[in-house]
Amino acid sequence: MEPGLPPRRSLRRVLSASAGYFLALALAVGFMPSLPGDTAVREALLAFASPPVLAAMRVINRAGSWQVLLPASLLLLVAFARARERWYVWVGLMLAAPATEGVLKIVVGRPRPEAASMGFPSGHATAAAAFFGAVFYLAEALRPPVRRLVRAAALVIIVLVAAARVMLRAHWPTDALGGIALGLALASAAALLASAGEPQELRPS
Repeated sequence: MEPGLPPRRSLRRVLSASAGYFLALALAVGFMPSLPGDTAVREALLAFASPPVLAAMRVINRAGSWQVLLPASLLLLVAFARARERWYVWVGLMLAAPATEGVLKIVVGRPRPEAASMGFPSGHATAAAAFFGAVFYLAEALRPPVRRLVRAAALVIIVLVAAARVMLRAHWPTDALGGIALGLALASAAALLASAGEPQELRPS
């Protein structure tokens, strides 16, 4: 693996943790009609939903839209040489993520808080976590100041998209958390595939 990129052992840890958390949430929402704290967190977020905040949330919400992120995947290929080397992995990630969350919505069968359609996991949160999780990984090859800035922005966007889904009354908080966990698991799996066959190297100090 090229110096400056995280070793596969770290990626496997992220994959295991995010996949395990998603599975735990999926089992919980599948067998329990209401999870402890879900309603309280939702009401707390809705209390901040003033008209200006909702207007901002609608803009942020677009950062989790498949219609935006699928073509935006091409930007990864432009911005990162590492992404161009195995472009099919990153394009495949953004195609696999919506298909996966769509199937899991049917399997889990949890309705949204104010609609009969299925809501777990949140598609927007899954998309944001998958895309910006990939950005987080690829940014490791950037210079430290830029890397920190890009990674911080990626994490903030993931969290804001998840919050937007709740504040726009589309999902329960655990739907959004499940989407984040699923998206990060898929992004970690893609990063592992992209690094397959490369020699392990320690990150320089």
